[in-house]
Amino acid sequence: MRNGHHVETRNTAHFRHDYASDQADLRRLYEQAKIDQWNADRDIDWSVPLEGDGGLISDDLVDIHGTRFWDALSESDRIELNRRVSRWRLSTLVQGEHGAMLLCSQLVENVQGQDAKLFQSTQVADEARHNEVLQRYLDLRLDGEIYPVGGNVREIFDTLLGTSSWHLKTIGLQLVAETFAVSLFRMLAESSKDAVLRQVCRRIVQDEARHMGFAMLSLPAIVGEASEAERREMEDFAVWALSRTLSGIFPLAAYQEMGFSKGDLDEIKRYRRERAAGGDETAFRKYFRRDLHGGLVRNLRKVGLLTERIAPNLESFGISLAAA
Repeated sequence: MRNGHHVETRNTAHFRHDYASDQADLRRLYEQAKIDQWNADRDIDWSVPLEGDGGLISDDLVDIHGTRFWDALSESDRIELNRRVSRWRLSTLVQGEHGAMLLCSQLVENVQGQDAKLFQSTQVADEARHNEVLQRYLDLRLDGEIYPVGGNVREIFDTLLGTSSWHLKTIGLQLVAETFAVSLFRMLAESSKDAVLRQVCRRIVQDEARHMGFAMLSLPAIVGEASEAERREMEDFAVWALSRTLSGIFPLAAYQEMGFSKGDLDEIKRYRRERAAGGDETAFRKYFRRDLHGGLVRNLRKVGLLTERIAPNLESFGISLAAA
């Protein structure tokens, strides 16, 4: 398939014959989703010029910032690297939002409650808008170029699209990926050099926080009523989703295009790991990590999946159970 790939799926569609509201909290979330709808064409001021040095994200978010590699670059190369890393990060987000749109279209089919179906239909529209607005930003600021889909992103969405269980899809998307997305977009909304990107990210955060709400409202009953085997499956799936989401991917192509050697890249990756492990991170990265870990602990605990059995897994990912 040119410019894409196929995912074989098997989805069960539950066709309702009774359309009365059946879950008041989800109906309120659906009503809020209708109120919060926005238009990427009308509600973002695309005319705002790019100010500053031409970089898009904070230099703090470029892995080599503050190292000898950064010091060795000319001013123009620092700006170019910032823009290439920005393109890589936004490419990953565009692809993630597209995957979420496909996944939520499945959820409209296989969730059973009327209010759950109505809410999921709004999330399809939300994810489509996020896909649109981020691609439009790439067109505006970065000539529309996009990096190929990263390994973890593809694995996450191929797996979520391929499972037939709505609650496993929800654990992977709304519980884990959306918690990550809220923290990431919140950080970009605060730190980005470009006013247009800050506008875009603030709008997206509003939607993503609502999407997390679906998991908070729909999963506790499922977890609470699950058999021991079913609970273990959900716990294991949450750990898998966390491992893939938190391990991240490295903007390899951006650095290769700037002429960094394999030896340089190995050193940069090692520095990146050591800095994260030692807590020696920049202010914006620390803010992101603290916000993300606190959100994950709160949300896993709220839906009933933060158990003694998986606590060691979270700690191995660097997540303190006292984060929230």
